[in-house]
Amino acid sequence: MVAEWREVSLGDLFKVKHGFAFKGEHFTDEPQKTVLVTPGNFAIGGGFKDDKRKYYRGPVPQDYVLRPEQVVVTMTDLSKESDTLGYAASIPRDEMTWLHNQRVGLLEFNPDVQTSPRFVQYLLRTHEYRSWVVGSATGTTVKHTSPGRIESFVTCIPPFEEQCVIARILGALDDKINLNRHMNQTLEAMASGLFKSWFVDFDGVPPEDMWESKLGLIPKGWRVSTVGEEVAIFGGSTPSTKEVEYWDNGTYHWATPKDLSSIVFPVLLATERKITDAGLAKITSGLLPSGTLLLSSRAPIGYLAITEVPTAINQGFIAMKCNGVLSNVFMLNWCRENMDAIVGNANGSTFLEISKSNFRPLPIIVPPAETLHKFEQKVRPLHQRIVENERQSRTLAQLRDTLLPKLISGEFRVKDEEQRFRGETT
Repeated sequence: MVAEWREVSLGDLFKVKHGFAFKGEHFTDEPQKTVLVTPGNFAIGGGFKDDKRKYYRGPVPQDYVLRPEQVVVTMTDLSKESDTLGYAASIPRDEMTWLHNQRVGLLEFNPDVQTSPRFVQYLLRTHEYRSWVVGSATGTTVKHTSPGRIESFVTCIPPFEEQCVIARILGALDDKINLNRHMNQTLEAMASGLFKSWFVDFDGVPPEDMWESKLGLIPKGWRVSTVGEEVAIFGGSTPSTKEVEYWDNGTYHWATPKDLSSIVFPVLLATERKITDAGLAKITSGLLPSGTLLLSSRAPIGYLAITEVPTAINQGFIAMKCNGVLSNVFMLNWCRENMDAIVGNANGSTFLEISKSNFRPLPIIVPPAETLHKFEQKVRPLHQRIVENERQSRTLAQLRDTLLPKLISGEFRVKDEEQRFRGETT
């Protein structure tokens, strides 16, 4: 054990309080000021994720209203790999009222032990803690842990001042990642708003400049086509996973819908698995170029991303090469606006799937080239900024994940920073 560090159980630092069983009859998709914190609010690797909200409009017990920056952990996980079980996150500092829902634990810190809550969040990301929680989880399809199991984990922690310095170093990286995320949300909203204004609401087009098409009133000079006539559509496949020559030491990115499920913004920078030349030869669509728009076609339908690296795909996608009049950023926004129609043309008994043959005939309104060019000039820089922010955030996350185990274990010491911290707080 590192000098000055001491051995503790997590139960010495905090107790885990169970959440409240809010009644499902009061859940709603309509935006409210009150939002339930659920296991879905925890990002893989830790941290708060706010891309999907579950609103609540029923009576609220005040003991289960969370305060900004309180630390919570997820005690239930639906994924096969227990991707988020036991991870921690802090409640956002925003205008929403966040509710402490069941299967989410609130860390109530011991007032007699000086502890940095943010340091604890990073402690709960370590491999040793995760092995402890996941290894003892109960359940088959749905994994569960308990307050007692979390509290019984034994570890070594540094003095409070060093905890704060470690948290500040790692927190600075996460703060920049969060800033990039908020910036990208704004950029994405700007692009979506512009698309809707120009190509859905036809803002600024007077009634006399409209004509009645089979899709309703559209501006004169615009035409109705099908997706298949405007962009090239491809599918993919999975080379046999039993053939090691297809996978071992693979160099080509190979995407599945899972790769898109973990991204917040529609930018694919890398994939979990890679394939070899032999594996790539088994996929008829081959290696799709950067800039290909991917739409998950089943389980579930609707994940979207533009590839930033050449990528091969499995059978769970519809891939669009947008080399004609319609660009990939146009089609990205078109797919979002028309997702109900896409899903409405899906079929299947076990799970819904939109096939290429059902996707190609979907009708689409095609504006004149000049209008599309103006849209491209406005939206392409927004998308490129999103890509740049995502690249930077990926680099920052890799740095954080490299530093975290070394700082938390004491392999890297921060004594100079600790002395500076003490000076700043005296």
